[in-house]
Formats: sequence, structure tokens, C-alpha cells
Amino acid sequence: MNSNLIYLDNAATTLMDPEVAKAIQTSAKEYYGNASSLHSVGTMAHEILDQARARLASLIGARPDEIVFTGSGTEANNLALKGVAFANAQRGRHIIVSVIEHDCILKAARWLERQGFSVTYLPVDHNGLVDIQALEKAFSDKTILVSVMHVNNEIGTIEPVKEIGELCRERNIYFHSDACQSFGKIPLNAASLNADLLTINAHKLHGPKGVGALFIKSGVNVEPLLHGGGQEKGIRSSTENIPGILGFVMAAEIACREMDSEVRRVTAMHEYILHTLKGSIDGVYFNGSLSTRVPHNINFCIEGMEGEGIRLQLLLDEAGVCVSTGSACSSNDGGNPSHVLQAIGLDPFQARGGIRLSLGRFTTQKEIDRFLEIISEKVKQLNPIF
Repeated sequence: MNSNLIYLDNAATTLMDPEVAKAIQTSAKEYYGNASSLHSVGTMAHEILDQARARLASLIGARPDEIVFTGSGTEANNLALKGVAFANAQRGRHIIVSVIEHDCILKAARWLERQGFSVTYLPVDHNGLVDIQALEKAFSDKTILVSVMHVNNEIGTIEPVKEIGELCRERNIYFHSDACQSFGKIPLNAASLNADLLTINAHKLHGPKGVGALFIKSGVNVEPLLHGGGQEKGIRSSTENIPGILGFVMAAEIACREMDSEVRRVTAMHEYILHTLKGSIDGVYFNGSLSTRVPHNINFCIEGMEGEGIRLQLLLDEAGVCVSTGSACSSNDGGNPSHVLQAIGLDPFQARGGIRLSLGRFTTQKEIDRFLEIISEKVKQLNPIF
């Protein structure tokens, strides 16, 4: 890999922490047994799995038996929506989600509509915050689940999930939150957020890809999506990926341990980037809340040049800078305008021009300085469209 590469797409995925990579390699050799096997090698793997589950649970204020390991955040989100929907259909067939959810939530919701469920899509304001009054109006005696993400993956807005959870709890409605973009960046506690289900994953916090988890509060009824050997209390059959799970837990522990100092460091970088972009690029404007957000995320457009967003991304890439024009998880949608940016009030033309910078633990001030020099040069090559 190019040693001069500047990677500013950590909301898409992160560089694995070297300590985590080393632990995964070691565990793959030592704990290769199937945790469901009864012999000594399998028993050892099972013990390690139990320890990892307890360690992860402690980071979000959960009980070990409330953690179900999955193959990704996408799988965990699908399990939350579809699993709750089918397990509780006798109570009602109405679900509420926000319009700015990750595509795996929105597509799962649309799929459930085709299975006979009704879905209400909550609007957001210009900062990307869910409309609480709209939520209260959307509740009905048929509502069984509300799903609102903790932090938006495109604009970094922190949603009022505690308040949403309280409203759901008062009405005996399950509340799920996709916390993949918040876990390890800001405090996350299932009880304080009034969450019945929480999705987290590894590769957003310098852990391995292909590992996630779903917190399911004790007593919540969920129908399995995968049927087989009955692993994960029968909720998610598949032989557990012990090395990946251990890497996930180690990455999470490192992120939570360093959270306070990292937030201070990244916040300083965030403010520096905003100030410098404002001073060096005419017409720059920022998307999402500038206060109620994680500092790791910056989303901006350049007035009159929104149609050049993808070209700017390519020019930056040629110069060794990796940024995103939206969510990498939506890259197969044929360059459609961002549904998140449209939801906060941008028109389709503007919504194609959003540039997302996302900072991680290995982002340095030197890289930021170089990026700001490069983007100032590259913007001059764009063709404004008025």
C-alpha cells in the first residue's frame, strides 16, 4: 500500500489495529475448535467464546446472555427488524423507522412491507434529527417496533435515541437502534438508551470485517433468520467465528478505553478542518448538525459544484486521498442522490455532491494538513454549474 496514502473514509471501514490483527492470528492457531464440540478443543473454544461475550456485554451495560454474535452489522439489523416482526406479528404488524436509516434497515423495512407489514418512515429536520412529534403521531395500537439509528453514517448526527426509547417503553413497543457508527466513539449503554435491541459491529472501530453483534434485552421475542445447529441460544445458527469475535472484543475494548482522549483529539481536528475549508474554498457548506454530531464525521458540499462531487472524489483519489461521496454500503445504487442529504432538505442535484470525511484513530494532523492543501488545489479543476 502507498505509504503516502491519506485515508479519510473510516465511516466505511477502518484499518485494523495491529494489536487486534496479531490477536486474531494467534487465536486462529490456538482456538480453532468448534465451540459446539464436546471434546477438549471444542470446550476450550466455548470457554473463550463465553469470556468474549461477557467482555463485550460489559462495554454496553448488558448481560452476557443478551449478546448474540452475527456475521455483520447488516445481519444484526436484519435480525432485529425481521426477527421482531415475525415473532410479534400477533401483537401488530406496524413498524416505524427513520428516513435516514442505513440501507440495510430501509431495504429490510421495504421487504417487510411486501410480507404484509406496514411501515411508517419518520422525517428528519435540516440537521438530520428525527421529528419526535411525528413519531408520537405515528404510534398506533398495532406498532410493535421502532428502529432509529444512534449516529447517522453519512452526516454524523446523533439521534435523540434515549427520548425515543422512553416513548417506546411507555407504550410497550420494542425499540432498536443501529449503533455501528457510535460504538467506540461516544458512550453507549443499552439501559440508559432505553434500548431493547442494539446493533454493533467490529470493522467500524479498527476490528475485523465479518463480525457483528445484536444486543437483545432479556425477554424480547425474536424469530431466528438462520436455522441449523442452534448456536447463539438458537437465535443465530452458524459455527461461531472465534478469532473474529476475539478481534471484535479487543478492538471494542481499545476503543472504549481510549474514547475520552480520542474524542478530544478528533474534535480538535474536526474544528480545524471546518475552519480551514471555510477559509480556503468559496461556497463550501456543511451538512447535518454542527453541534449534535460525532466529531469523526464531516459532510460538505460546494455551492454550484455539487454536480462535480464524484469528479472531486476521483481527483482526490488520484492524489492519494480516500474520501466518500456517501455511504460505501450504498455504492451499488448507480450513483443515485444520497437519501440522507435529500431527507435534510437538499435537492437531488445537491445530494449528489456531498463529500464525506471520516476520521479514525490512525488519522494524523500531518495527513489533515496535506489533505487540505490537496483539496484546495483540486477544487480549482472543477467546473461550476449554476
